[in-house]
Order: sequence, then structure tokens, then C-alpha cells
Amino acid sequence: MYDVLIIGAGAAGMSCALILGSAKSKPFAADKRIALIAHQRTSHLQNAVFNNALGVPVGSLGADILRQGKAQLATLYPHVDQIENEKVKSIVKSTGAYTVATNKSVYTADLVVIAVGYTNFITIDGLQSYIEAHPKAAPDKDRIWLKNQDHLVAPGLYVAGTLAGWRSQYAIACGSGAQVATDILTLWNDGKDAHVHDKI
Repeated sequence: MYDVLIIGAGAAGMSCALILGSAKSKPFAADKRIALIAHQRTSHLQNAVFNNALGVPVGSLGADILRQGKAQLATLYPHVDQIENEKVKSIVKSTGAYTVATNKSVYTADLVVIAVGYTNFITIDGLQSYIEAHPKAAPDKDRIWLKNQDHLVAPGLYVAGTLAGWRSQYAIACGSGAQVATDILTLWNDGKDAHVHDKI
């Protein structure tokens, strides 16, 4: 049983996991169980080269950033479980929690964050009723989003990144994942604004 399960380890999912993981020192997050289903094969970052992202060295490859993100999460926040080599098949709301079935296992979580790409190839049962044409993508691209209000699709179900309706830009996807993480931290903090900063 997880307090939050993040599906997708691209820019949005990894950013969400890093911020949630970094909050372990906060009393309201100290005992929270967090997991990331680290499926990355379809991430648009696999083919990206970065020259215009703040703080990212010019010429950085998206594939390298994906690998480095998983290593960063494992090194700094090992209490966040990284579930490898599994693909989500279904998400079902049951009494007080979500049941997430993959090709290999079944998990339960109070909160779920969907942070996969916005192609119309999404094959996760339980999300069909939320899928609509992407509001910011060119119609001929046939992109989708999960209809949401400020990243919240349904109680306990969040979406981040391009699937949340944002444009396909690395900095935007990272920010979307960070926003969802701070929304969850605020929820855990009894509704009082919460965010995490490291300082010198």
C-alpha cells in the first residue's frame, strides 16, 4: 500500500518523485510510502537534445537525463521505490484507494499521479472516460489529455506533464510534475501550503 504511486518516469514523473522524496524530513511526509513506476521507453526525452533549458548544459541528451534522474532519485531519496520493467494496464478506484495493475503485479495507493506521454496510444484501462483531444496541440498530431482541473482528474487521481494539457517542452513538463508534488505535500500538510527547498 502506497500513499502515492507515480506512473511514468519522464520529466514530469521524475520531477514529482524527486520533490516528494525530498520532503521526508517534514513531519507530515516522514512516514509516507512513495513509489514510481519507472517505465521510460516511450518518453519523448529519449530523442531530445537540450540547448534551451535553464540549468541544463548545452547539448545534453534526453536519454542521459532520464538515466541520471533515476540515479539521482536512488542516491538522494532511496526511500522512494522505483518499480522497473513494468507497464501499467489498469487503474481502478476501490474503497478509499486505487488499485493499479501492471503486466507483473498489483499495487494499491491512496493517490495516483499519471505522468505518461500524450500520444493516443495510451492503453491504461480506467482512464478512457477522462481522455479528450489535447487543447494545445495541433489537431493533426492527434494528441490527447486527461481532462483535469489544476492537475486533478478525480479525487486522488492527478495528471502531470503533456497529458495534463501542457505543451511539449521540457521545462513545462518538469514544472507540471513539481506542481503536482507540492499539491500533494499541501494535502498531506492539512491544506497548509507546502513546498521543499534546499539551502546553503
